[in-house]
Formats: sequence, C-alpha cells, structure tokens
Amino acid sequence: PATMNAESIELTVSLPARPEETYTAWLSSRGHTEMTGGPAQTSADPGAAFTAWGPYIRGRNLALDEGRRIVQAWRTLDFPADAPDSQVEVELVPEGEGTRLRLRHSNIPAGQGARYEGGWQERYFTPMARYFAARRSAT
Repeated sequence: PATMNAESIELTVSLPARPEETYTAWLSSRGHTEMTGGPAQTSADPGAAFTAWGPYIRGRNLALDEGRRIVQAWRTLDFPADAPDSQVEVELVPEGEGTRLRLRHSNIPAGQGARYEGGWQERYFTPMARYFAARRSAT
C-alpha cells in the first residue's frame, strides 16, 4: 500500500545498447556489477531477490517481460524501517540502434525522491552509458 506523502520520480535515458542487452545486463549479477561499478547479486527469475551496490539496495523481481520491462520491489538502507518497499519499473523501448530506458520509481519515502533521482543518474545511467559505449566500440 502506498504511504501518505510517498514520492515518485520518472527518468529517461538513451543507451547505446539494444533493449535485450540492457535487460540481460540489468538482471545478471555480472552484468549489473560491470555496468554500474557496484557489486550486485541478481537473477532473471520472477520473484527472485536481488542486492545492488553491496547491501545498500535490496528487493525482488515482481514482473519481467523479457527485453521490454522489469518491475522490482526496491529499498535501500536509508529507508525508514517501517517504510514499505518502493517500486521500480524499467521500460526498454528500441530507439534506432539503441534503447530508450524509462524508469519510474514510486512509493519512495517522503523527502527522499530528489536523492534517488540523483542516484539513478550518477550510479546507473552515467556508468551504464559508458559501459555500453565501451562494449560497442570493442566489437
């Protein structure tokens, strides 16, 4: 259940990788670790638990649509103990040779939205763009 004053953010980024590559990397421990630079344990199995950036982020897969959409229950060590999990929805849309990634992060504890907006940019989108660009130029 959404809590009072919970926040939501929506971000988009264009990545130099196909939607399938982005999806596979996000849901693989090695891919997630390499594309963000933070240690991750994850899985492409529905219902599977995951961690990212060491113990800082944890959650589980709620809905998976291969190559298109990832929905996860998501929380960090900064969430109040009694706060429910937030929800992250990642939509992957083909854009030319790459992917337009739309991320909707909802049910964020009040007052924390701006922090996560910056975190997604700095800890995910920027390193992901670098990672996929490097892979593309290596092939």
